[in-house]
Amino acid sequence: MATFDRLQIARDCYRAYEAGDRSLIEKHLAEDFTFYSPADVGIDRARYFERCWPNAERIKAFDFKRLVEAGDEVIVTYESTKLDGHRFRNTEILTFEGDKVCKV
Repeated sequence: MATFDRLQIARDCYRAYEAGDRSLIEKHLAEDFTFYSPADVGIDRARYFERCWPNAERIKAFDFKRLVEAGDEVIVTYESTKLDGHRFRNTEILTFEGDKVCKV
């Protein structure tokens, strides 16, 4: 049975935003990936990249406060610093199928 380092995959997804490296996150998202937020209820992978990826231009860093694997999920709480110095905090749950993130 294959084992996956889901915590590292989660870190890589956020590191992609810090580095502005879309290819880093693309390889970790399932083809049927779905993203949920108050503003984006159940958008697909293509729409996620249209709506969310442009934020990579504004992100300087993520500081992980919680990174916990629980079954097929990784729970991430982070504080992010934008390039303009503003900070924000968020918690996201990344759901995995094997080594791919299928839902956030």
